[in-house]
Amino acid sequence: MSHNTPLSPRPLHHLSDVQRRVLTTRQLREHGVTASVAAERSRAGGPWQQILPGVHLLHPGPATSEERLLAALLYTASRGQGADGASPGGDGEPQREAMITGLAALALHHFSSAPPLASLDRIDVLVPRTRRLRATGFVRFVRAGTLPGPQYVAGVPTAPVARALADAVARLTDAVLIRRLLTESVRHGHCEATAVVAELHSARLLSRPHVVDAVDALLAEGRAIAEGRLYDMIRGHHLPEPVWNVELRMPGGPALGGVDAYWREQAVAVEIDTRAPRQDEEVWRGGFGRKREHLERLGITVVRVTPKQLRETPEEQAAVVRTALIAAADREPASYVVVLPR
Repeated sequence: MSHNTPLSPRPLHHLSDVQRRVLTTRQLREHGVTASVAAERSRAGGPWQQILPGVHLLHPGPATSEERLLAALLYTASRGQGADGASPGGDGEPQREAMITGLAALALHHFSSAPPLASLDRIDVLVPRTRRLRATGFVRFVRAGTLPGPQYVAGVPTAPVARALADAVARLTDAVLIRRLLTESVRHGHCEATAVVAELHSARLLSRPHVVDAVDALLAEGRAIAEGRLYDMIRGHHLPEPVWNVELRMPGGPALGGVDAYWREQAVAVEIDTRAPRQDEEVWRGGFGRKREHLERLGITVVRVTPKQLRETPEEQAAVVRTALIAAADREPASYVVVLPR
């Protein structure tokens, strides 16, 4: 077979442009190119190059970021299917469980504080812990017992932001960059602060000195954004104006705790629940739950909303608050409490 032999008998029209430029040894064979011919064309100075073991770039120039991402996924999918670099299927799409994570994923999610894809020496790929894979070239593996559902960004299976952040932070030592990445995740609406903290906790990263301050800044940013959404929800849905950010106390007695919004006449309070999703029941009983039970024994209705609910379903949360305010007319009067600025 000469160098000019067309890729046949299988046509390439069903593949995207990048899929036509990055193919595994097996895919090339399916298109009529033997392994020996692929190896010959991929020698130094040839028209092709072997970008990763069993994965060929069908042009001599540098690989684009898109080509590197596809090559990483094809290499990951092909391992364990034979020494010829078999692809998971003939359509050019990696089918095995794998997704881009870490800084590469954050770049795909359009993080302005993440380095551009083209500048990354390594592309992290999240795979099941059971996969036997070795890092090679620009591909590095992150293993997990349970993989999250991927998000497809520009057609690339990509780890959700919170998981990608945890995988990136695990390899970073630059405290300034970590803080920027974490803050951007909530400031630009990629995810909630509690979701990020949960992933960092799961990865056992919260005790690292260069992570602690960044997490404090993240939580402060997340709370400020949630408070802004609460203001918008109440005013945007024409609810009565409450008093904001107050502490409730028994007359001459102990503090009952702070709430984010309070309607004195109806004895209805709204509290933003910023607990991480995986905090256990003991934490709930020891803090949030005990305070809520105490207030409700005094006849005060406590409506708890999460930052995610305020972002995704503000209309539903406004309806809950409105219902609580209307229902106050049918309840026994609440105990008198002192309301102080917080």
